[in-house]
Amino acid sequence: MNTTIVSDGLSELGRDAPDERALTCLIRDLTGLPGAVPTSARVEPVDYEIGTPSTEALLRVLGTAELHSGETVEWSVFVKKLASVRHWPMLHVVPEEFQEAFIQNLPWQLELKVHRSDIAAVLPDGLRLPTLYRADEYDDDRATLWMENVHQAPGCWPLGRFEHAAYLLGQLSARRQMHLVEPLFPRGNVQIPGIGLRYYTGGRVLNGAVPLLADDQTWQHPLLAQAICSTGDHGLRDELLELANRLPGVLDRLDTLPQTYQHGDASPQNLLVPEDKQDEFVVIDWGFDCPQAIGFDLGQLLVGLAHAGELAPEELPTIHTVIVSAFMEGVAAEGMTVSEEEVLYGYLGSLMARATFTALPLEELGKYSECGLELFEERVRLTRTLVNLVSTINQ
Repeated sequence: MNTTIVSDGLSELGRDAPDERALTCLIRDLTGLPGAVPTSARVEPVDYEIGTPSTEALLRVLGTAELHSGETVEWSVFVKKLASVRHWPMLHVVPEEFQEAFIQNLPWQLELKVHRSDIAAVLPDGLRLPTLYRADEYDDDRATLWMENVHQAPGCWPLGRFEHAAYLLGQLSARRQMHLVEPLFPRGNVQIPGIGLRYYTGGRVLNGAVPLLADDQTWQHPLLAQAICSTGDHGLRDELLELANRLPGVLDRLDTLPQTYQHGDASPQNLLVPEDKQDEFVVIDWGFDCPQAIGFDLGQLLVGLAHAGELAPEELPTIHTVIVSAFMEGVAAEGMTVSEEEVLYGYLGSLMARATFTALPLEELGKYSECGLELFEERVRLTRTLVNLVSTINQ
């Protein structure tokens, strides 16, 4: 092998760059070709906006290898760099008095724990983890995972794919009831029902978004004011603040529902569909590793693509209808008995707490020249759709 492959092609990986032997072993593992010898390698950043403070970088490493026959094959691997939130460049946006609690409560090691757990044996047919080829841990609270680079099916999700995903998430929820499994990463008070959602809501929502929504200046900003006028949704602010008053009671009710350990962040972006096996989901980026109300996972399944601007908000009510019934079927297939009312409340109550008050991109209001009216109009429509959905539950 030409040793300049490592020194030149992979130099930007720094200490994560594998040496000659390690790279050769990696390529042989991921290609399944024992005689493969790497002949080129390069690093490409993944074009994806990182939203998790504990994710330091997302990269693809690609290249070629030569076989004994002289044939050349291509290879690729997905590289994810994890780090304690104390390394997060935006930590300063968290008030200083809350920073230490934030660092301690965001488990940056969770993805490592997922791959070292027995979760693969619990996943229903149709859900699987990506193959992990290598994991490097460092004593400065950082780690790097070298995983399968899933080649995803192109195009938008059809309605049937949402339905299938909801069914499998229902099975997963039933299989991970509190009396059947432990947290993936046992620590502190993580086994208290709803503790993760309460922590998120107390910070991001009640201390962050809601005060901004109550501030007259927020709604007087030209971008948001124009978006409200163009959509005609002049009642949105009052309805959001009314829901905010209901939120503490909703959280209390969620804690009384049947609790299970779920995926925790089951947006379509975290349920990868392989191009060569489109009835399967490769499950990544687990979150909220604590018991949550039954139906919790449906919220992110519904809103994930719309929040990313890849699905029109007007399509969500139709998706909402099919995922609830499919989830119920998946739960029942595993022998767990819950009512539709319980699933609906767990799903919509969690959706209210997690997504409804943060759908408006208020963080962009200070960047008037960098974002457009179209984004705010879309998010006003998304917020309206969510408000209409979550307003149907009784406290």
